[in-house]
Amino acid sequence: MTTASIIIPHMNGKDLLRDCLDALRRQTLDDFEVFIVDNGSTDGSQDFVRRHYPEVRLIELGRNYGFTGACNRGWEASQGEYVILLNNDTEADPRWLEEVVGAFRRHLQAGIIASKMLLFDERDRFHTAGDFYRVDGIPGNRGVWQKDTGQYNKEERVFSACGGAAAYRRVMLEEIGFLDDDFFFSCEDVDMGWRANLAGWQTIYTPTAVVYHKLKATGGSVTGSYYDGRNFLYLIWKDYPGDLLRQNWRSILKAQLRITGDALRAWRGAAARARLRGQLAGLLGICKMWPKRKQLRAIRRVDNDSLTAVLTPVDDPATDG
Repeated sequence: MTTASIIIPHMNGKDLLRDCLDALRRQTLDDFEVFIVDNGSTDGSQDFVRRHYPEVRLIELGRNYGFTGACNRGWEASQGEYVILLNNDTEADPRWLEEVVGAFRRHLQAGIIASKMLLFDERDRFHTAGDFYRVDGIPGNRGVWQKDTGQYNKEERVFSACGGAAAYRRVMLEEIGFLDDDFFFSCEDVDMGWRANLAGWQTIYTPTAVVYHKLKATGGSVTGSYYDGRNFLYLIWKDYPGDLLRQNWRSILKAQLRITGDALRAWRGAAARARLRGQLAGLLGICKMWPKRKQLRAIRRVDNDSLTAVLTPVDDPATDG
């Protein structure tokens, strides 16, 4: 069996691919396969990959199936012991894959490994040091936009891994499933974190597994705002255990009303209006997501105390981004 399968979802980002794929050629661990799953690019990406990176397996979908759809097609074709999602706008450190695999082998209960993601243009500033999930239903990146001063140099358990560089143990995926296509874009990685935690698996943040991400420390896009607004609620309907939901519903409601209020105050902005549309879609989505709770009950192996231990308090200053 191949050690690792790296899945890169892609659409119209040909200019990003050279940095990403050249970095994979420089990896110190060389037992891996790479898939680029193309969501109908029209910029010549497919010919570029075939011509310059013949070792890469190109899966052409012909149209946009979203982040989740592309990754799921890669998962179906993969053979690796570890399955890794990697954004096309990243550059992995040469030891990145070796460090990811080493972390899996040190932590036998780890189903997910989270990389240390730094900004491509500011390599001493964080995108994420693993992800958190607050008890009020708000997910986020640990350390986002912070300067790296060694505050996240410890290998430790976190809630989930950012899908821009998330590694999964195949044995775990065969138990809990891969990405949920209903999320399409945004929070699908947090949903994976929920399912992993419910099934008794851990996510380990590994600071020696470094990836540089071409992401600016600015506000989100209109598309991202819509899907965040919707999928924050999808996570609650699908994943948040009922007994904990009854315990924390006031905090959850308060957090959603705060999002609504902030968006209303910024109504003139397209992203704010998209966030409100997303919240409305999320509310209406309860009928689609709530029935999935039955599947989660079937894989659940841990009690509420174990789950609460990996959730972040509302007043934790580390969640202020």
